[in-house]
Amino acid sequence: MKTVLRVFSYLKRYPGLAIAQLACAMLMTILAPVFAQAVKVVIDEVIPSKDLDRLWLWVSLSAGAFLLTNLFNSLRIILNNTFEQKVIFDIRSDLYAKIQRLPMRWFDNKRTGDIMTRVTEDVQAVERVLIDGIEGGVVALLQMLVIGGWMMFHSVQLGVVALTPIPLLAIGAWLYTKSAPDRHRRVRRTTSSMNSLLHDNLDGIQQIKAFTREESELGRFNNSSNKVRNATLHLMKMWAAYSPSMEFCRNVGYVVVLACGGYWVIKGEVEPGTFFAFLVLLSMFYEPITRLNQLNQIVQAGRAAGERVFEIIDAEEEIDIDEGEILAKPVRGEVIFEDVTFSYNDDRATLKGVSLKAEPGQTIALVGHTGAGKSTIINLLTRFYEYDSGNISVDGIAIKDLRKSSLRDVMGYVTQESFLFNGTVRENLHLARADATDEEIWDALRAANAEDFVKALPEQLETNVGERGVKLSVGEKQRVAISRVILKNPPILLLDEATASVDTETEKLIQGALEKLMENRTSFVIAHRLSTVRLSLIHI
Repeated sequence: MKTVLRVFSYLKRYPGLAIAQLACAMLMTILAPVFAQAVKVVIDEVIPSKDLDRLWLWVSLSAGAFLLTNLFNSLRIILNNTFEQKVIFDIRSDLYAKIQRLPMRWFDNKRTGDIMTRVTEDVQAVERVLIDGIEGGVVALLQMLVIGGWMMFHSVQLGVVALTPIPLLAIGAWLYTKSAPDRHRRVRRTTSSMNSLLHDNLDGIQQIKAFTREESELGRFNNSSNKVRNATLHLMKMWAAYSPSMEFCRNVGYVVVLACGGYWVIKGEVEPGTFFAFLVLLSMFYEPITRLNQLNQIVQAGRAAGERVFEIIDAEEEIDIDEGEILAKPVRGEVIFEDVTFSYNDDRATLKGVSLKAEPGQTIALVGHTGAGKSTIINLLTRFYEYDSGNISVDGIAIKDLRKSSLRDVMGYVTQESFLFNGTVRENLHLARADATDEEIWDALRAANAEDFVKALPEQLETNVGERGVKLSVGEKQRVAISRVILKNPPILLLDEATASVDTETEKLIQGALEKLMENRTSFVIAHRLSTVRLSLIHI
């Protein structure tokens, strides 16, 4: 219930829409008994008196009530969907904003497919709670109260009989709801696992084909998909038992009202018009109960999905993103590590007692075997991870006292496998500086030895590079990434095996671009080829 109430808390951001939607629902509900009242009056008074004027009056009133009901319903739908989309936008925005503020350690333990499932499918399930759970539930309750009040006003004894199924329906709903959350959590969990596997396999489709593992991976996917099927079937089997049972209880109410009402009409205790009006309204009285049972299913699904959404929103954020000192400009670029120790887990220290000093404009090369901790030094300097002990400072200020956005703003990072977003060359370069002019972009490309191949592209700067830059070669992607850093013009440069994945000729082009890039900057170079190293070497 806590999760559902938390979803509802988003509604208070738009009180005007909520009130307008509720007003439409109330007006629709007030108009609901008009036709039943018309039936009662026509049968009990108009037909016996053969009063045609009153007949056409009540016919007109009924027609007008139906017209207004549908007009209010149309407005309610528009308001409801506007309201719901605003709230869902807020939830998605809060969720994505939180994901960007989570530390790298959090991502180490999460699968991309699972995160994507939470942002898309789980939020979509929460959306159903807002559309049907809140709005539908309010309308259903109002309808039951108004129609139930009309029934009690015109015949208390028939009204009491109409309430006969309510205790059975309430007990059935309680029993179903008691065990429903676990079933819905299982569906969400297995769906997320299947989506994670699908995401991994799409990313690794080249490897699957290279190792001819299509049949094996199909088996893994089918196994995961089968778990989703079984979880969903179990959910549906329980619903198949619950929903018809509730429908039967409701139908018992029809039979009891028919029996008692018919008996009391024969005995003269209830007027025929009142009895017929009850039969007309009875479906409108029981229909919201059926709707509430269906809403229970939706709310339970939304509850399970909401738990997964709020699990991310409640996760501990990366610290000091927008808090702390700001580096004074111009940044000199002095970097000092003092007896720094760090471990990714508690079992084994990745770095232990590391000390080094990079003077402004100096290049520090980090050379060592795989797993020695070379990339970890960069991860600590950027504060992607927080060191356990010791101290790291930039221009004499401990980085733990610096605002992370200020720290990262003065650094340029080129990795071994440069990441390009699915967009144009221009859009990827604007990642460094959104206000960069075309002249500045071409200057950066020229400095990175990338100008010639970009000019040869079909649409030059407007050419789409594809997902992860798949339409460019490894060397071309790397040079675009280097030009992006040149455009940023940072005083501190981080190069993590920037030429490791290219051929010798391309390496020369990249090396030439790096030499220009490293001029007058404090640079940290991770390399497995000594040709990349130009100045000091520190062996780890």
